[in-house]
Amino acid sequence: MTELPDSLAEIVDDFAAVDGSDKLQLLLEFSRELAPLPAELEQDAMEPVPECQSPLFLSVDDSDPEHVRLHFSAPAEAPTTRGFASILHQGLDGHSAATILGVPDDFYSALGLADAVSPLRLRGMSAMLARIKRHLRG
Repeated sequence: MTELPDSLAEIVDDFAAVDGSDKLQLLLEFSRELAPLPAELEQDAMEPVPECQSPLFLSVDDSDPEHVRLHFSAPAEAPTTRGFASILHQGLDGHSAATILGVPDDFYSALGLADAVSPLRLRGMSAMLARIKRHLRG
């Protein structure tokens, strides 16, 4: 398996250290930490991710392929979706395109959320990563 960047590996380790409902609590904490959009970026200019059960929009700025910038927008009423977006943001924002492309497509399974979150919601996280990678492959 390709190695995760340290920032994402640390998040995976955080989830591995807790059980059951504590995983959901940790996901909720991540949802509260989702970075706001920069002033110059409007949600209307972002790519929707329809595979997510809640409205989610993302923007991939790879103008500097050594420091890719990721931005996500999801409503506060969608904590699972926001949590997943925040995990990807905190784990991958600022990394190189090559590093992001090297993240295993199913890395999220290591978070251990399969028993706590529906498969449909997990597919949403998979779709976020897939869209980021598709953009980077260009």
